Amino acid sequence: MEHAGGIVVLDFGSQFTQLIARRVRELGVYSEILRFDAPFETIKKKLPKGIILSGGPSSVYDEEAPQRNDLAELLKLSPVLGICYGMQLFSHRFGGKVKAGSTREYGRMPIMWLNGAKTQNVWMSHGDLVEELPPDSVGLAKSQSGHWAAIENTKVGLGFTGLQFHPEVSHTEGGLEVLSDFVFKKCKAIKNWQGQGVIDHLIQEIRTQVGESGRVLCALSGGVDSTVTATLLLKALGRERLQCVFVDTGLMRDQEAHEVMKAYETLKLPVKAVFAEQEFMSQLANIEDPEQKRKIIGRVFVEVFEKATKEFPCQWLAQGTLYPDVIESVNLRGQSVTIKSHHNVGGLPERMKLKLVEPLRELFKDEVRKLGRDLGVPENLLMRHPFPGPGLGIRILGAVNKDDVSILQKADRIYVDELKASGLYEKIWQAFAVLLPVRSVGVMGDGRTYDRVIALRAVTSLDGMTADWYPFDHAFLSRVSSRIVNEVKGVNRVVYDVSSKPPATIEWE
Repeated sequence: MEHAGGIVVLDFGSQFTQLIARRVRELGVYSEILRFDAPFETIKKKLPKGIILSGGPSSVYDEEAPQRNDLAELLKLSPVLGICYGMQLFSHRFGGKVKAGSTREYGRMPIMWLNGAKTQNVWMSHGDLVEELPPDSVGLAKSQSGHWAAIENTKVGLGFTGLQFHPEVSHTEGGLEVLSDFVFKKCKAIKNWQGQGVIDHLIQEIRTQVGESGRVLCALSGGVDSTVTATLLLKALGRERLQCVFVDTGLMRDQEAHEVMKAYETLKLPVKAVFAEQEFMSQLANIEDPEQKRKIIGRVFVEVFEKATKEFPCQWLAQGTLYPDVIESVNLRGQSVTIKSHHNVGGLPERMKLKLVEPLRELFKDEVRKLGRDLGVPENLLMRHPFPGPGLGIRILGAVNKDDVSILQKADRIYVDELKASGLYEKIWQAFAVLLPVRSVGVMGDGRTYDRVIALRAVTSLDGMTADWYPFDHAFLSRVSSRIVNEVKGVNRVVYDVSSKPPATIEWE
């Protein structure tokens, strides 16, 4: 289904490219990502109201840097916004001068808008900078180090705006307003991506991909993503062409399998439970490398689902994959760097018998929750914290065994129960416990202990691409720590993770 009159985002390899499209959609305007080298005619056929050039890890002077030699033609199609690398590329192509900065600017920094001398805190991530502006271009803002942070050229085509910061990242104050100015004032776009229109778009995509007679096996985890995926599939295909499978891997949270199956009764989804703890645990025995664990879990998942096709012959496997999983796992578009494989993306075996259908793979968690509400999914399912497909397998650092799973389940249950009792659970994007592969000396009952360490993690985020650690008060952390040490045998120390994303990821593995 084509959406004419939207915003086209050309991906030059930024980790934040999908955030740009996500923010434009948040404004109610359809946005679509294409590779940086998408043919001009392909872009033209979409009748874009505007074009955005993303950031990227390259320098414009790199031999293999992504380039476009038709920027002048693109500017005749619609107004263009260049973000970070996009601003450098325009400046380089139109007669400006780009150079390597003496220091890399990374993180939240202030810029000064020259019109009115307004200061704004923005998120930067770049090594090169624009030293000299192209002809007919004017500077709009400067960074604290004095380089150009925003520029404009109204003489070329339908106009160019350049930003050396990332308005799409939530840490940029007023970032959405900056994008809104481009989308509505410069591009004159109209709102065309809301509510039922999104649902209709995704349902049509499912029907087109699966075909008139295709049957789908849907992997259900109990989380928001897979639940919304199954609900969409049910609307698109009906009960006769859909079978949902919930796999208890033995790596779930405490009592999760029982709670999940009970919740699915309310949605009337056709669900079958498969208990496969032995298969997963035997394959993970003595495996310490996190990438290897993810790939093993992905492979065993598919093997379990393929066995299920004997009772429900089908051609498609559906998963609740979201874009943060994709962008961290594979070089999907342009030149984005692989961060880690997710069991349901980079962890899938190459010779899989079932074809994949992933209707949410270019959406973010908050978009999926809104979609779920429009589809009538109960709020208690929608507001569950994200839980990774590999489960506790990647929250136990090092080799996985049943005893360690039990320790982590108990610690995690205490942590989550205290969050809910304190009214904090819904204020936090994701919170969980991690079992570390170290022991520390302690003293309990006047005796020496040499036991395990639990790390607690809690972050706030809008979309999972960036995140800040949650500032608990000391009383809460003290209460959780005391309960875990006293109630979970084999643990004598609890620590709290105060790392943001980036530079860390949310999960430890």
